Amino acid sequence: MPVTIYDVAREAKVSMATVSRVINGTAVVKDETKKRVQDAIARLGYRPNAVARGLASKRTRTIGVIVPDVSAAFVAEMVRGIEDIATMYDYHIILVNSDAQVEREVSLVGTMWEKQVDGIIYMTNVLSQKEIDAFEEAQIPVVLCSTEDPERRIPSVNIDNYRAGKDAVNFLLEKQCKQIAFVTTEEGESVVADRRLQGAKSRVRDQELHVIRMSQGRYEVALDIIREYLKDHKLDGVVAASDELGLATIHAVQDIGLKVPGDVKVIAFDNTRLANMVRPEMTVIAQPMYDFGAVSMRLLTKLLQDEPVDNYSVTLLHNIVERKST
Repeated sequence: MPVTIYDVAREAKVSMATVSRVINGTAVVKDETKKRVQDAIARLGYRPNAVARGLASKRTRTIGVIVPDVSAAFVAEMVRGIEDIATMYDYHIILVNSDAQVEREVSLVGTMWEKQVDGIIYMTNVLSQKEIDAFEEAQIPVVLCSTEDPERRIPSVNIDNYRAGKDAVNFLLEKQCKQIAFVTTEEGESVVADRRLQGAKSRVRDQELHVIRMSQGRYEVALDIIREYLKDHKLDGVVAASDELGLATIHAVQDIGLKVPGDVKVIAFDNTRLANMVRPEMTVIAQPMYDFGAVSMRLLTKLLQDEPVDNYSVTLLHNIVERKST
C-alpha cells in the first residue's frame, strides 16, 4: 500500500493533525517535533496529496466505506444500501477493502483522512483499540455497520446478535434436534460470531452444544473440518455463523452419505444469494443487509448535518426464513 499520513504519524509518534500542520505550515510546531515528522516523511518516502491539502477544512461530499472483503455477497448488498442513500443526499462513496487486517484498517483510516472524506462507514470483524485511536485522531464522523462496539463509543447499526444466536438454536430444538453444533470462526476472530455463539449457548441448557471452529470461516477450509467432525460425532442439527459456513455444512453432510434435512437440519446466518443457490435451499436467520447500509448512511448524514439523533446504537430486526434445509 502507498504510505499514508497515518504511517508518518506512527513513525514520528505524533498525531495525524500534527503531521498535517508540519506539511501545510498552518500552525507553529516545536522544532524538535517538526524535525521528527520531516525525518519520518523522508524515511518512508511519503508524498503529500496536494489536492487533499487544498481541500482542508472543506466538505468534499464523499464518504469512505471500509469493509473486510468487497467480494462477499453480504457486503455487496450492504453497499447497495449505502450508495442509494448517499445518492439521495448528494454524496459519493469511496469503497476500500481492508482484508480484515488491523494495520491495514488503521492505515485506511489515514488514507480517508488524506482524501478529506466527510465521514466513514466502517465494517470490521473485531474493533480494536488501534482503530478507536485512529478514529479519534482523524476526527471524522464514523458509523459502524454490522460491527459491534461493546462499549458503544461509536454510532452503530446492527442486529441483536446474542438474541439471533439464541433464536437459531431454539428453532432447531423445536424441530426436535438433540445434538446440535454451532459452526463458527476461531474465538476472537469475529465479535459478531462470538456474540451469536454466546446466545446459542444460553439456550441449550442441558443439551450438549458442539462447537466447530475454523480460522476465517472460508468454505474450502470449513468443508474439510466439518466433514471430519461429522464422521466422529452424530449430529442432527447445525447452526452456521454465515451462509458460507452453512453451504459448507450441507455439502459436508452430503459428502459422507447423510441427508439434509432427513439426517441433519441446517440453519445459517445472513440470507445472501448462497442460501437460495444451494440444494436443499437453506433456512436462515435473515439479516436486513440492504438496510444495514441504508440506515448507516442515513445516520451518518444526520451526524454530518447536525440533525437530531434519537439513538446512536440502532438495532434492526432479524427474522427466520424457513426453507428446505430444516
